[in-house]
Amino acid sequence: MLSLLLKCLIGALAVFFIALLSRSKVYYIAGLVPLFPTFALIAHVIVVQEQGADALKKTALFGLWSLIPYAMYLLTVYLFATKLPAWTCLSIATLVWVVTAIILVYIWQLVQ
Repeated sequence: MLSLLLKCLIGALAVFFIALLSRSKVYYIAGLVPLFPTFALIAHVIVVQEQGADALKKTALFGLWSLIPYAMYLLTVYLFATKLPAWTCLSIATLVWVVTAIILVYIWQLVQ
């Protein structure tokens, strides 16, 4: 139970820093905070404890490939941020992320 509470606190801390930075002069750094490996660290600890070092290695490799959907999301936001209303832009970008992630998982399963 303590472990679960710690994970929740780490996530809340990340959200706090994002909100704090988004209100500052260096608002753009708020885009860097989600890239801090908060959730990756949690996932990696759990994977290595449950599955071992080989699974951790494979998880890290998949994590590298998972940058593709994130890059597609950011590219979509960049291209449409000034052309569409913000919520429309972010919705389309999220859809692009979901579709790209589904394709990535499908391909990953084929080659494993």
